[in-house]
Amino acid sequence: MPKLVRLYIKSCAIGFALAVGFVTALVVMDVAGFQRLILSTDMGWVAALMMIMFNGVVFSGMQFAIAIMLMAEDDDDDRGPRGGRMIPIRVEAVARSRQVTPRRR
Repeated sequence: MPKLVRLYIKSCAIGFALAVGFVTALVVMDVAGFQRLILSTDMGWVAALMMIMFNGVVFSGMQFAIAIMLMAEDDDDDRGPRGGRMIPIRVEAVARSRQVTPRRR
Protein backbone atom coordinates (compact mmCIF):
# COMPACT_ATOMS: atom_id res chain seq x y z
CA MET A 1 0.00 0.00 0.00
CA PRO A 2 1.43 3.45 -0.87
CA LYS A 3 2.57 5.61 2.01
CA LEU A 4 0.14 8.40 1.16
CA VAL A 5 -2.86 6.05 1.23
CA ARG A 6 -1.68 4.62 4.54
CA LEU A 7 -1.33 8.16 5.92
CA TYR A 8 -4.84 9.04 4.70
CA ILE A 9 -6.42 5.97 6.31
CA LYS A 10 -4.58 6.67 9.56
CA SER A 11 -5.72 10.30 9.49
CA CYS A 12 -9.32 9.22 8.89
CA ALA A 13 -9.19 6.79 11.80
CA ILE A 14 -7.78 9.46 14.12
CA GLY A 15 -10.33 12.01 12.90
CA PHE A 16 -13.30 9.73 13.44
CA ALA A 17 -12.00 8.68 16.86
CA LEU A 18 -11.80 12.36 17.79
CA ALA A 19 -15.33 12.85 16.45
CA VAL A 20 -16.69 10.01 18.59
CA GLY A 21 -15.01 11.53 21.65
CA PHE A 22 -16.30 15.00 20.79
CA VAL A 23 -19.90 13.88 20.30
CA THR A 24 -19.71 11.76 23.46
CA ALA A 25 -18.53 14.82 25.40
CA LEU A 26 -21.37 16.89 23.93
CA VAL A 27 -23.94 14.29 24.97
CA VAL A 28 -22.49 13.72 28.45
CA MET A 29 -22.30 17.45 29.20
CA ASP A 30 -25.77 18.00 27.67
CA VAL A 31 -24.61 20.89 25.51
CA ALA A 32 -27.64 22.59 23.90
CA GLY A 33 -29.88 19.76 25.13
CA PHE A 34 -28.27 17.07 22.95
CA GLN A 35 -28.52 14.48 25.71
CA ARG A 36 -32.29 14.88 25.96
CA LEU A 37 -32.63 14.95 22.18
CA ILE A 38 -30.59 11.80 21.58
CA LEU A 39 -31.66 9.71 24.56
CA SER A 40 -35.35 10.60 24.77
CA THR A 41 -36.43 10.06 21.17
CA ASP A 42 -36.57 6.80 19.25
CA MET A 43 -34.60 8.31 16.31
CA GLY A 44 -31.96 9.91 18.52
CA TRP A 45 -29.35 7.49 17.27
CA VAL A 46 -29.71 9.06 13.81
CA ALA A 47 -28.82 12.48 15.23
CA ALA A 48 -25.83 11.01 17.05
CA LEU A 49 -24.69 9.15 13.93
CA MET A 50 -25.03 12.28 11.79
CA MET A 51 -23.04 14.33 14.28
CA ILE A 52 -20.32 11.68 14.38
CA MET A 53 -20.19 11.46 10.58
CA PHE A 54 -20.10 15.21 9.93
CA ASN A 55 -17.60 15.92 12.69
CA GLY A 56 -15.58 12.90 11.55
CA VAL A 57 -15.29 14.31 8.04
CA VAL A 58 -14.14 17.68 9.40
CA PHE A 59 -11.71 16.24 11.95
CA SER A 60 -10.30 13.73 9.42
CA GLY A 61 -9.68 16.45 6.87
CA MET A 62 -8.04 18.62 9.49
CA GLN A 63 -5.87 15.74 10.70
CA PHE A 64 -4.79 14.87 7.15
CA ALA A 65 -4.00 18.51 6.32
CA ILE A 66 -1.89 18.88 9.45
CA ALA A 67 -0.04 15.63 8.69
CA ILE A 68 0.70 16.73 5.12
CA MET A 69 1.87 20.19 6.18
CA LEU A 70 4.18 18.74 8.81
CA MET A 71 5.86 16.62 6.12
CA ALA A 72 7.24 19.70 4.34
CA GLU A 73 10.97 20.13 4.26
CA ASP A 74 12.47 23.29 5.65
CA ASP A 75 14.01 24.92 2.61
CA ASP A 76 13.65 28.43 3.89
CA ASP A 77 16.86 30.31 3.18
CA ASP A 78 16.47 33.87 4.38
CA ARG A 79 20.07 34.83 3.81
CA GLY A 80 19.53 36.10 0.28
CA PRO A 81 22.15 36.56 -2.42
CA ARG A 82 24.52 38.71 -0.32
CA GLY A 83 24.59 36.43 2.69
CA GLY A 84 22.05 38.47 4.64
CA ARG A 85 24.06 41.70 4.61
CA MET A 86 22.14 44.89 4.00
CA ILE A 87 23.67 47.48 1.72
CA PRO A 88 22.49 51.08 1.40
CA ILE A 89 20.92 52.15 -1.86
CA ARG A 90 20.70 55.79 -2.86
CA VAL A 91 17.16 56.78 -3.80
CA GLU A 92 16.31 60.24 -5.10
CA ALA A 93 13.29 61.74 -3.37
CA VAL A 94 11.58 64.65 -5.08
CA ALA A 95 9.05 66.71 -3.17
CA ARG A 96 6.67 68.83 -5.16
CA SER A 97 5.36 71.99 -3.58
CA ARG A 98 2.86 74.49 -4.79
CA GLN A 99 3.59 78.17 -4.86
CA VAL A 100 1.97 79.94 -1.94
CA THR A 101 0.52 83.35 -2.66
CA PRO A 102 0.31 85.86 0.20
CA ARG A 103 -3.13 86.61 1.61
CA ARG A 104 -4.71 89.96 1.20
CA ARG A 105 -5.81 91.86 4.24
